[in-house]
Amino acid sequence: MLPFELIVFLVLLVVGYIFGTIIEKNHYKSIRLREEKYKYLPTIALKKPLKEDEIRKSKLVCGSVVISIDYFKKFLAGLINFFGGRISSYETLIDRARREAILRMKKSGSDASEIINVKIETASISKNAKGSIGSVEVLAYGTALYR
Repeated sequence: MLPFELIVFLVLLVVGYIFGTIIEKNHYKSIRLREEKYKYLPTIALKKPLKEDEIRKSKLVCGSVVISIDYFKKFLAGLINFFGGRISSYETLIDRARREAILRMKKSGSDASEIINVKIETASISKNAKGSIGSVEVLAYGTALYR
């Protein structure tokens, strides 16, 4: 018979996987809906605008997000890190955070004609363990141009 602690660990691992998957799917659904809403707003990394005529004003716009990783993905990443290979659980974490930060930036400049010179910065926020990712912060910023 399995020790009680191992059973609790496995149950928590399964519960973490289920709820983490549900939350991630819901977040991706929300991201897709908002990306469709803001698709009219060109967001580019170029330093110069697409059309330089009639720019009335410009302003800095930014969006920031912090997303944490669930315990199951952290556990899975630890196993993959031990054996080597691509850690896809962290890739989805970064993808969600990056897309969310860009959407928040677009929302802050939603009345602009375009957003240029877009930059994205990331930072890992550790939770009391060296080399362990607890959550990731992504900051997206650019220059909103108004015509």
